Amino acid sequence: MGFDTLEAITLIARDKNIDMDLVIETVEAGLLAAARKKYGFIDNLSFRFDSSEGELTMISLRIVVKEVDDRYTQISLDEARELDPEAEIDDHIDIFIDPVEEFGRNAILSAKQILIQRIREAERDRIYDEFINRVGQLISGTVQQVDKGNVVVNLGRAEGILPIREQISREKYRQGDRVRAIVLDVQKSMKGPQIILSRVSTDFILRLFELEVPEIFEKIIEVRAIAREPGDRTKLAVYSADDRIDPVGACVGIKGVRVQSIVRELNNERIDIVAFSSNSELFVTRALAPAKVVMMDIFDDDRAMTAAVEDDKLSLAIGKNGQNARLASRLTGWKINIMSETDYNDMKHHEAELMVPIGRLSGIGDVLEERLVDADINTVKELAECSFERILEIEGIGEKTAERLVERAKEFMVEHEEKLRVEAEAEVEAELEKPETVDGEIGSHLFQDIGEDESDKDESVEGDDPEKE
Repeated sequence: MGFDTLEAITLIARDKNIDMDLVIETVEAGLLAAARKKYGFIDNLSFRFDSSEGELTMISLRIVVKEVDDRYTQISLDEARELDPEAEIDDHIDIFIDPVEEFGRNAILSAKQILIQRIREAERDRIYDEFINRVGQLISGTVQQVDKGNVVVNLGRAEGILPIREQISREKYRQGDRVRAIVLDVQKSMKGPQIILSRVSTDFILRLFELEVPEIFEKIIEVRAIAREPGDRTKLAVYSADDRIDPVGACVGIKGVRVQSIVRELNNERIDIVAFSSNSELFVTRALAPAKVVMMDIFDDDRAMTAAVEDDKLSLAIGKNGQNARLASRLTGWKINIMSETDYNDMKHHEAELMVPIGRLSGIGDVLEERLVDADINTVKELAECSFERILEIEGIGEKTAERLVERAKEFMVEHEEKLRVEAEAEVEAELEKPETVDGEIGSHLFQDIGEDESDKDESVEGDDPEKE
């Protein structure tokens, strides 16, 4: 094999972007396969590649013997001395083989098939290695075709798949459209690596902001949390350790130019940018914007909050189909219960009515009351909800006493709540049974006044009539 072979090998390596040594190894493997098919034994075969001469030589190592039993592994002494005059019995002689002449055209075609297969495998491995290291990165390509809703994207040397589940709702794609997405995953398959793309991942939002906001790319501003419902709305929490930098303003840009660029990319998806705070109450308040929180209760054990907003801002705080509240909860990591200021005050009033001092429960003496209060059980409601284990830890209280106290407290709370319910219903009925409202009374007096005015007017007109005089 001469320079034409070297040129072909070099062309294949350059065209497929594959290491030249791999191509040579593949050619060798193909020739060995042809040799195995003909000889059945290839342990004595080897190759030598001379890059300066552009020659790939196949060598057969044979043993010098008196009588040849296997012409593929042995050589006679006379034949050996023709190649090396100093050859002796049991010496090893290298025999140079021309693959085309030795194996024929069919063997060379077989080697070619192996070469093609190996090149394809090497190309697939190269593509996999390239894109597996780009998972989570932003990438762009051209729509090649749309197959049952799934978009095939041409990425240059490879193809990516944008499944329906990873597409922003209401987006439509046509052949030739430019698409920007992140590499979500790379999977090996029989047909080669499958590159899965996504436009709904929160990482897609992050990469877009890194592209549009240099401060985020340079880590001057950190994106601490992202909550997103693709195609509708995204909430983003940003933070900067440098007090001189306004993280929200930097992300929005002058006249909103930075964020608007991202909004257009996301098909007009709404983006709320809030400043992150380690103060959970402040962070939740910001996350619920644009609604203003007027009061808040925090339950650290359950990692939950009850937020009260102005009555006319309740729907704004909750959002369409609860979207604003849902995204705020996911952004902050807190369960958020949102209610109007009026409902919050009513709830607090009701809770205050249920907070009956423990001393009002029958059978509770001064000593027992003092012990319960010392155990931080101050109301009958707390006693009714208290566990037996906690009550048994109190000095001087046994199992029977604990059971009796809890049972009595529960009965008291049932009766007390029923009493409050009856009183509330009575108040409602009393309101309904009241006589005419103030507005009705005013309307009645107004009607009477108008009638009197008309009467006076008639009288004055009659008195002024010249004919009457």
